[in-house]
Amino acid sequence: MKFTAVIEKGENGWFVGQVEELPAAISQGKTIEELKKNLLDAIKLLLDANKEITEKEYLGKTIIKEELDLI
Repeated sequence: MKFTAVIEKGENGWFVGQVEELPAAISQGKTIEELKKNLLDAIKLLLDANKEITEKEYLGKTIIKEELDLI
């Protein structure tokens, strides 16, 4: 899966970005490369947090988990 970074240059010279497919993933960087690295970290943190929330919701319940591959 690929993600799209929406980037703009702030008044302070830093680059600020958001992941188009995951709007809650927001970050900044002094360079575009640093911003992209930070956005990838933001995606990982967001997915981990969402997984933790979901695991708590189903705690103690009988569930089935199946992996999904997004092409």
